[in-house]
Amino acid sequence: MPIHDQSYRRYGGQREDITRVWFVIARAGILGFLKRRPFMGLLIVAWIPFVVRAVQAYTSTMFQQASMLALTPDSYRTFLEQQNTFIFFVTVFVGAGLIANDRRANALQIYLSKPLTRGEYILGKFAVLFTFLLLITFLPAMLLLLLQAAFAGSFEFLVKNLHVVPAITLFSFIQCLVATLSMLALSSMSNSSRFVGIMYAGIVLFSDAIFQFLRAVLRSSGMSWMSVPATLAQIGDFVFRLKLRYDTPVPVSFLVVAALVAISLSVLERKVRGVEVVT
Repeated sequence: MPIHDQSYRRYGGQREDITRVWFVIARAGILGFLKRRPFMGLLIVAWIPFVVRAVQAYTSTMFQQASMLALTPDSYRTFLEQQNTFIFFVTVFVGAGLIANDRRANALQIYLSKPLTRGEYILGKFAVLFTFLLLITFLPAMLLLLLQAAFAGSFEFLVKNLHVVPAITLFSFIQCLVATLSMLALSSMSNSSRFVGIMYAGIVLFSDAIFQFLRAVLRSSGMSWMSVPATLAQIGDFVFRLKLRYDTPVPVSFLVVAALVAISLSVLERKVRGVEVVT
């Protein structure tokens, strides 16, 4: 009986529409996590701040005595900052094993021997985590904005603060983009989802610890660019037109984010391959 070579080979058949290929991976990943009760519990808890803010908006609108509770542009900035904790946990829960589990099962060879490119594979995995992060940042913030207008019976707040909608959109997408690409890059470097989660937590917490130490020693916040959370906080203040909390120039903060994105994409380009290349 002849023995056929079963190693990695490029697909030679007809390819389907590119929009359908990555979407299959994204849909399967999203539906898979939605079936997990612990994760659904995490999502529910992540929406508790939204419920609190919604009650605050209703109370301040319906009762004149509680007008001091009215939501302001600063309230939306604070809300997105409060969601950082849930962004961290959702990123670790969902993202740690997105590529690491495929590496452990040697599934990359199977994926990339199909009519599927590396870019489509990465995009599908990216869409899984990015969707869940938008679900706890952008979506509740925009829904809160609509509820505030509905309770007030007018769009006066939006008219007076036209920058709020683009600010929510831009900052939410920056938050989610950095977290998603960073986690995917780390996930592509290991076969263990636990180790990936530890690496991600170490980078986030350790970078902030170094900044806080230098801030205490130098008595200056100019080194905030060394901390990922502080960098995002600086960008958030700028986008919402609030007083900057750190001395770091805003262009430097944007450069740090751009560098993180570029490094993550570079790692993904090198690590996501049909055949493991040892150097």
